[in-house]
Amino acid sequence: MSLSLSLSPSVFKNAVCKVYRFQTVDSKWMLVREQMAECTLSFSIPKQLIALYIQEDTCRIQELKDLGELSPHWDNLRKDVISRYDQIIKEYQDTLAELEKLTGPLFKPSCSKGQKYLEFIPINLHTQRMRVMMFADVSSTDSFYDVVTVGAPAAHSQGFKNGGLQKLLSKYESEKKSHSTAYQCIYYPPEQTAKAREILCVVSQLQPHISALADQLLQTAQQSSSQPLRDVLKSLEEKVRPANAQQECIPLIRRDRKHTDDLPVATVVWWDELAVLVQSLKKCVAEVAERARRSVSFVLLQEAACSTAQGLQLQQRRDAVFSQLAALACGFAMRLYAGLEDKGFLRQLHAVGLVAQFESLLSTYSEEIGMLEDMEVGISDLHRVTFRITEAASEEAVSLQPTVSGRRDHYTVEVPLPHHAFQALPEELREGKPLRVLPVLFNVGINEQQTIAERFGDISLQERINQKNFEILEGYYKSLTDTVPSECLPCFQTQTDIKELLDTLGQNVVTKKRKNVEILWLAGMICRRMNGIRLTSCKSAKDRTSMSVTLEQCSLLRDEHQLNKDYFVRALDCMRREGCRIENVQKNIKCRKYAFNMLQLMAFPKYYRPPEGTYGKVDS
Repeated sequence: MSLSLSLSPSVFKNAVCKVYRFQTVDSKWMLVREQMAECTLSFSIPKQLIALYIQEDTCRIQELKDLGELSPHWDNLRKDVISRYDQIIKEYQDTLAELEKLTGPLFKPSCSKGQKYLEFIPINLHTQRMRVMMFADVSSTDSFYDVVTVGAPAAHSQGFKNGGLQKLLSKYESEKKSHSTAYQCIYYPPEQTAKAREILCVVSQLQPHISALADQLLQTAQQSSSQPLRDVLKSLEEKVRPANAQQECIPLIRRDRKHTDDLPVATVVWWDELAVLVQSLKKCVAEVAERARRSVSFVLLQEAACSTAQGLQLQQRRDAVFSQLAALACGFAMRLYAGLEDKGFLRQLHAVGLVAQFESLLSTYSEEIGMLEDMEVGISDLHRVTFRITEAASEEAVSLQPTVSGRRDHYTVEVPLPHHAFQALPEELREGKPLRVLPVLFNVGINEQQTIAERFGDISLQERINQKNFEILEGYYKSLTDTVPSECLPCFQTQTDIKELLDTLGQNVVTKKRKNVEILWLAGMICRRMNGIRLTSCKSAKDRTSMSVTLEQCSLLRDEHQLNKDYFVRALDCMRREGCRIENVQKNIKCRKYAFNMLQLMAFPKYYRPPEGTYGKVDS
């Protein structure tokens, strides 16, 4: 099997396979193979993120200590903030220690979603691939369709009594304004404190870069060539400019340039003079960096002081939700392996990145509305993630594991490939260019709680999410069509083009229609036509998710592979009764029954109900 049709055994493990044979409209046969697998990233990505959280918060404590002597008022506030950070670090260290002890399955079962020490681990994360082989008289075709299934990324162990992140953050920001007066602080909105953290990060990176370039300048000046010196001077000037050190430092650069034309006759005296100026430059930059660090650290101290303990509690909740989105790294790795031999896909990947479409089946009632509020913020935070493709150090499994680096304001996930696969990539990808993945979320509740929400409650959250993410998806499509030729995109049997599908989706997200699952179908079709990453969620990724995944698979067989319409419901029932999704239920709760009751089944839209004998009351 080619690499594009295989899943990396170093990342995807414990596969379950099911094979079916279905008849087409022209009385021929198709062979359908389902494969569901666990993913090592379920645990490895969250553990790396927890370690990065600890490292970042430890640095934050040191930055606060480096502020030096403060007035008694501010010194007491600093001690209070440091104490809170110490407590979080201790909790994260304990969590990491517990996770390191774990052995066994590579997924968190749905019955463990409320366990505190597992709150960073995604629920029931699995990959699923449907491979379709069509047999004709003299030839055959081969297609496959991927999806990642995962429980709602939310702070299940912390509960939803007061809502989720979207509601809690909004309330917190308004309360922080009043606290700022009580603590004699200046109120800084989230975008300004985020900018302050970004400046702090940039300054910490700039100083060693400038210092290294200054040393390189001295070394280059000893050579008998003027062009290398000009190159170093240009790089140095570019780095110095954002450090705001131009007025102490630019005379140095300009003076050096006067000497570059007669470098062959450069004297030791000139080099000694240059060395003094270089030391002056390094000292100047160090002073600017230190002033910037102290100023920004004090801004962040004010922000932390006036936020009270609630602010850091919300950060913990946000950390837990974000870590569960290891599902995105799983989806990226799966999509990358599938597209290694697709030149159009690889061109799209480095030109505009990929779209990752999260399909959610949560209701907008009771605790699930809090889950959706968590999920919305967590998926939005994924805009801060970029990916890089690297060459693995060896073919060993440990060398092929994706790794994470960075801080809360920006993370990079490096995905290593074996030597032969990496060398076959386009040059732009081999150079390590950061690759964007644009996350979008569409939600349509389908259960009996959604019925209550639609008749007596409030569905504005769902409406706002769908409209907002439609606009994001539409913007990505415009960038895609402006940058990438249409022939780079996959071909489908159904002739409806992406623009027409987008127009229909746009109409649906503003239409008042109960349980409008057409929104999910359209978003899924658009995602697949744009080479995107598909992810499906409900509370536990077990029951409603299984109905959605099997329905999409059978719809693809009908629309793309001419499944006989008379066999559609039979194929759907067969997959739900005997396929990978009932095996997923068995893995989670040791029982081969979907957790549905008659009231729920009556509330479900058409084709979302399992066959007789496969559902009942279970402990989930």
